[in-house]
Amino acid sequence: SGQLVLRPCGGVCFVHITMLRQKLWSPAGRALYNAGRTMAVRGLAGVPTPATPMPEFPSGEPEGPSLVTEVPGPKSKALQAEMATTQDAGAVKYFVDFDKSKGNFVSDVDGNRLLDMYSHIASLPVGYNNPHMLEVFQNPANHSLLAHRPALGNAPPADWVDRLKSTLLSVAPKGLTHVQPMMCGSCANENAFKAIFIAFQERKRAGKPPSADELASCMVNESPGSPDLKFLSFHGAFHGRLLGCLSTTHSKAIHKLDVPAFDWPIAPFPKLKYPLEDNVAYNQEEEAKCLAAVDDILSKDSNVAGLIVEPIQAEGGDNHASPDFFRKLRGICKDRGVYFVCDEVQTGCGASGHFWAHEAWELETPPDAVTFSKKMQIAGYYCTKELIPASTYRVFNTWMGDPVRLLQLEAVIKCVKEYSLVENAKITGQYILDGVKALQAAYPGLLANARGAGTLVAFDAPTPSDRDAIINSLKAKGVDIPPCGEATIRCRPGLFFGPKHARIFLDTLEDAVVSHFKVAKK
Repeated sequence: SGQLVLRPCGGVCFVHITMLRQKLWSPAGRALYNAGRTMAVRGLAGVPTPATPMPEFPSGEPEGPSLVTEVPGPKSKALQAEMATTQDAGAVKYFVDFDKSKGNFVSDVDGNRLLDMYSHIASLPVGYNNPHMLEVFQNPANHSLLAHRPALGNAPPADWVDRLKSTLLSVAPKGLTHVQPMMCGSCANENAFKAIFIAFQERKRAGKPPSADELASCMVNESPGSPDLKFLSFHGAFHGRLLGCLSTTHSKAIHKLDVPAFDWPIAPFPKLKYPLEDNVAYNQEEEAKCLAAVDDILSKDSNVAGLIVEPIQAEGGDNHASPDFFRKLRGICKDRGVYFVCDEVQTGCGASGHFWAHEAWELETPPDAVTFSKKMQIAGYYCTKELIPASTYRVFNTWMGDPVRLLQLEAVIKCVKEYSLVENAKITGQYILDGVKALQAAYPGLLANARGAGTLVAFDAPTPSDRDAIINSLKAKGVDIPPCGEATIRCRPGLFFGPKHARIFLDTLEDAVVSHFKVAKK
């Protein structure tokens, strides 16, 4: 299963399995690695750097961060001021020099190079200037699609169906046979809502056509043609900023302020206590309360057509629930005749250690729809045949996706398969999680609640101001990483982020904690 190496580290021997490719990463090898991992002692010195089946980034990358100015530097600040004369530029962190960026390292216009653990809001899957991605735009066979943006719902290119089968459908979630490309994560969710409302009403009609009253009343936004249907969502959720999506988004007030909202129900999402192994009874009771609240809402309101949930509530604070919670949630929806939507916009495409994060739940019945975007490059939703409307033009827009983004997805899938990127995310993510837990133990009270799935790792600072100070310190030391929730720091690197990059992050995190809280380094 590979080469077994015993290395002394911090006075303890750790088992390492050196794997060159995924075929060598056997169950026995994984078990040995896990056994070695459990022997970690306090502090980063006690956390061994694991091997991963992922090779080096194609065409190489820098060894580490390099800073020549503060971030943002003077050139970025000048460009931001210029941008602000034509649009809102308040969210700009720095301007990127894409030509100089490489692999996991982003270069800005001031010549700074940072380890990118933000990856353009978790949407840059295979790093900067990946030769496989560049080949998409250099390959003459792709030039016709690059030159023309077709109305895919009316006049798709001749090879469109074949491309859908070789890309989106080749990685479709188990049990979902249809896919509808869209433009972004928000419109993926919004149109999934529409498809479910349509299916819900078609199910009520039992094959009959809509009545004349329905057809007339919908034109003036009245019942019965515009029914009072609802979507159930969760406190802490984020599903986008379009009008319908905002009614299911509950992460930050500024997202929703001044915008009319539908009167749709909201259920509590579990607030787990960490470490999980020390809070089993509490967390089981917490999840049971939330499930009971969902069932109570659905039992009292027959107009709830669908429920939407994230595998990890990302914007809301990287909030997790157990696979058992999601299995029971799926069961409640099935029993109540409510469509179940899994929002994988941020968690899909391998970062969780599964290609789709909900695979970890091992559902008996698949979701009715799974939405996607970000790392997939193209947005949309997978669904069962039941959610395809009987009439055309009901879920529709001009472009219905983007063939250029599908070409990019071809490159992403190729990298995922050839470079064992899902397995890498699982291994590297566990290393990040172990490292953060070690820092929690070394600096008690300064970091807390380490949690994660794959490289989607998060942890909390004592206060929002502490969180912001740590993030600013990390950026000043060459690591760009985003916040979420009240006081959470979340990791959102690309899929080529490996153990050596994680080590840079962990070492820099420790330095940031030490400098901010003014404590001695352990």
